[in-house]
Amino acid sequence: MKTQPTVYSILDLALVSENHSLKQTYNNALKLAQNAETYGYTRFWLAEHHNAENIASSATAVLIGYVAQGTTTIHVGSGGIMLPNHSPLIVAEQFGTLGALYPNRIDLGLGRAPGTDRETAEAIRSDFMHAAHSFPNEIEKIQRYFSIDNEDAQVRATVAEGVEVPLYILGSSTDSAHLAASKGLPYAFASHFATTHLWEAINTYRKEFKPSNVLEQPYVMAGVNIIIAETDEEAERLATSLIRMIVGIFTGRRAKVQPPTEMTEDLKDIMRNPQVHQMLKYSFIGSKATVKAQVKEFLTQTKADELIAVTHIYDIDARIRSYELFAEIMTELNETSQITK
Repeated sequence: MKTQPTVYSILDLALVSENHSLKQTYNNALKLAQNAETYGYTRFWLAEHHNAENIASSATAVLIGYVAQGTTTIHVGSGGIMLPNHSPLIVAEQFGTLGALYPNRIDLGLGRAPGTDRETAEAIRSDFMHAAHSFPNEIEKIQRYFSIDNEDAQVRATVAEGVEVPLYILGSSTDSAHLAASKGLPYAFASHFATTHLWEAINTYRKEFKPSNVLEQPYVMAGVNIIIAETDEEAERLATSLIRMIVGIFTGRRAKVQPPTEMTEDLKDIMRNPQVHQMLKYSFIGSKATVKAQVKEFLTQTKADELIAVTHIYDIDARIRSYELFAEIMTELNETSQITK
């Protein structure tokens, strides 16, 4: 029996590499999206983060518009907008505008985390914790603002009413799984860094899923780190930039993405550190053949409907080549129906 093909997409953070300007960074994000469009990727999502020197996607809606303007068919969206940072009305107005400008191409992924440290979260919104606890209600507000039934309300997002902008629930725990299931919305799990609760979360989501007017069956999206090169050794060399990024996260020293170096024993020891090893559990690094086997196993286990690839590589051309090879892997797996769902 023919299986449904597994969709493949990109999550980008507009990473700022050492010796690269912000303008170069944004141009590189657009260049990546343009290439991804030709490789058959379904969507190009940008993540909201703040107060991080190596991440330039903080004004997420603005950057989504820039990428959408420079592409033609690929879906562009948020992976995600951290809703407690924002007024639901403003989010609806921003994404309603984007949806009107780029019809049927804008996605709105919503998350509960701040995407930053506590002090910055409070600087963004002083009542952040209250807003985080109100996450389900805030989502309902956004759904109402996009509905044509809201036209008689006293408070309206007039540019959003009736505009087609699908919602996605992002998460890294079972809380988000319960929520996505109860609302009958697609569920994107951040397994590219939050690996501990992947299985429990997707099982909970599938078990509790309630069909809605936007989705009849559960739809699972899973994040994976992907670094592919012509050889295993070259991919490992490229991955040294990622390892140094992870060290920066654990030490609180988030510097710009560093150029790759040779894989040393010290770096291998860092990879074997229990915390780092757990965080990078779903990181597939190697040649095309190596990564293909890993991806096939991951899909067989998770039965994910969509993979969202995250590729932290210093050089944009090497990053694009990695995404090209990943697209080849997904095309080959789909063509041969090697994944049973």
